[in-house]
Amino acid sequence: MQARIMIIEDEHELASLVQMYLERDGIESDIAESAEAGLYLCLREQYDLVVLDINLPGMDGFEFLETLRKSSTVPVMIVSAREADEDVVMGLGMGADEFVSKPFAPKVLVARIRALLRRSRTTVQANTVHFGPYSMDLEGYVLHSGERRVPLASKEFEVLRYLIQQGGRARNPEDIYANVWGDSYGDITTVAVYVQRLRAKIEENPKEPVYIQTIHGKGYRFNSETVKER
Repeated sequence: MQARIMIIEDEHELASLVQMYLERDGIESDIAESAEAGLYLCLREQYDLVVLDINLPGMDGFEFLETLRKSSTVPVMIVSAREADEDVVMGLGMGADEFVSKPFAPKVLVARIRALLRRSRTTVQANTVHFGPYSMDLEGYVLHSGERRVPLASKEFEVLRYLIQQGGRARNPEDIYANVWGDSYGDITTVAVYVQRLRAKIEENPKEPVYIQTIHGKGYRFNSETVKER
């Protein structure tokens, strides 16, 4: 499974051990030994999951999570020696996706990480994705609203599909252009044009988009909360 993980843990030996086990599993990871350093990286880089300790020097894990959730939906797994019910409830209530208690076996933690990554990507693995009134055949290049076919140009479809497949994570125009047009040096303003066209076709109010959202300083994300399981 290809993924990039951010590990925020002030115990260097533990963080390095987790990183080693992730690398054995083919998962790339970065380590930050403070919440401040982790937040700096998370707001500038693209990660598929964050492994977060709560007891950190300076900003603690809860403060980090509260700040992160203002601009990112990246899955977060809290790993902490604090296992009181109120800590678990607070962490999940603030937007964490899972809570793992220390101590743990590294192999078990990696298995839990893989499971969370799979869950975060599950809704976009099927050939058909349903969101709002829409049904989208990812392989057949067809989008329907009820019985009505929504006319999309091939590149419009590919931009929408790419954003949906990111599981709610924001992607900047450079990433979108490189993945959809296959060119890292093209005119990235093209992306904004295509996003505007898509919003005009699928949003009830393009000026207040529900599906394709702009994340300031990060780019565009598809609102994965609108995806329905069938």
